[in-house]
Amino acid sequence: MKLDLKQFAHEPGAVLPFSFAMDLSDVEWNGRRPIAKPVAVEGRVRNMAGAMVLEARLDTVLSLVCDRCAKPFEREKTVEYETLLALELENGENDDIVLLDKDGTLELDELMRETFLLEMDTKNLCSEDCRGICPGCGADLNTERCRCKKEVDPRLAKLVQLLEQEPDDV
Repeated sequence: MKLDLKQFAHEPGAVLPFSFAMDLSDVEWNGRRPIAKPVAVEGRVRNMAGAMVLEARLDTVLSLVCDRCAKPFEREKTVEYETLLALELENGENDDIVLLDKDGTLELDELMRETFLLEMDTKNLCSEDCRGICPGCGADLNTERCRCKKEVDPRLAKLVQLLEQEPDDV
């Protein structure tokens, strides 16, 4: 989606709303394609006394795999974004301002794609208290106990044998 803002830049108080769906199903993230559903993008550009402000909200549902227990799950993802727009910069570069194309347009698809991808989480957990999988026996520690036999210090082996004996064996 391309926004033509050349005339808009000279209309203080003007508001230009926008809304579209963005397909990011081709994006590979950690070996998977988690953005199977379209990303709903809604926002507006406001001209506030000559300063153009772009506000946007991006929403979707991600299909993820837990990094601890490897179970698939879905999570809603919302990204809020706000930036200043400019036709030209007077004093060089500024990372906080998005510069419009020479013809006064803004390629919104590209900007929103980059914004959404920069907000993707590097670690995904199905829940805050996910205990994961035991590296020894492979048990899902969220649903079952570890089946690993704990190695006993050889110096305490006789004590362990005594503790494991039935009371009538002694």
